[in-house]
Amino acid sequence: MRYPSIQQLQLFLLLAEELHFGRAARRAFMAQPTFSRHITALEERLGVALVDRTTRRVALSAAGEALVGRARTVVEAADELRREAAAQADATAGRIVIGSLEAITSMDPVPAVLDELREAWPHVEVDLVRMGFDAGPAVLRGDVDAAFLFLPAPDGVQTLTLAGGPRCVAIADGHPLAARDRLTLADLADEPRIGWSEQVPRAFRDFWSAGPRPDGGPVRFSRHAIVDYESALPLIAMGQGIQFPPGATRWLYPRRGVSYVDVTDLEPWTAVLGWLPSRRDTPLVAALRQAAGHVLRGLPCDGV
Repeated sequence: MRYPSIQQLQLFLLLAEELHFGRAARRAFMAQPTFSRHITALEERLGVALVDRTTRRVALSAAGEALVGRARTVVEAADELRREAAAQADATAGRIVIGSLEAITSMDPVPAVLDELREAWPHVEVDLVRMGFDAGPAVLRGDVDAAFLFLPAPDGVQTLTLAGGPRCVAIADGHPLAARDRLTLADLADEPRIGWSEQVPRAFRDFWSAGPRPDGGPVRFSRHAIVDYESALPLIAMGQGIQFPPGATRWLYPRRGVSYVDVTDLEPWTAVLGWLPSRRDTPLVAALRQAAGHVLRGLPCDGV
């Protein structure tokens, strides 16, 4: 026995509704003899008569009555399969929005991850959105599909660690400590930090401000309310406060009036890829996670 085609089952369901070959054929936009041949072919494939044909009426046979529900289930399953396949096709040829906390996408291995994603999924539009220190909350709000972030990330954001390294202090050129080769947090204990906006999560502010001070006391902040590093740079150059960015900031943000000095006892920075648990296995976020994992393991990506 050969399996019936989906088209044959669809025509059978039309006939079961109309109980009239002519009307069912018109609904199928098909000539009646052609429609009848499809029904006959279906009966031959199933090995059972589905319709009792007389000159006066058309009725389903006992077997037809028994099988009409099964036929409807198969057709509905085929429709669902087609819809899901279309959704997957749209997803893999769609658009992914990726947040970038400041210039983190210029730091290794992020460029390689993005290259891997584009190579594996060439029909996907990769939309990078540069964000400030509130990038973590943007992931929580669903403003982006995923984001490259620095830890600490907000609770509720899943992460994959990408890289880490030492931090430094960004300090005004004219400051006496700017001429030193390296500093400690104790050297900088009395220096005000550039103030943060309330939009920036407290855990993030505390970590990047290196608080509390080595003596256990609170750090002192300027009266500013920045949400990004670009806004801090002119304030640092004017001597109104300091910040403790990653060491790579030296070449990412060179600015007149700002010096970068190593700080030996700062906690290192950690860069991660972050996403919402609810988006973890969506096709494009899964593809981005796979690309990151393959870059970290030195493997080629196997996307579509």
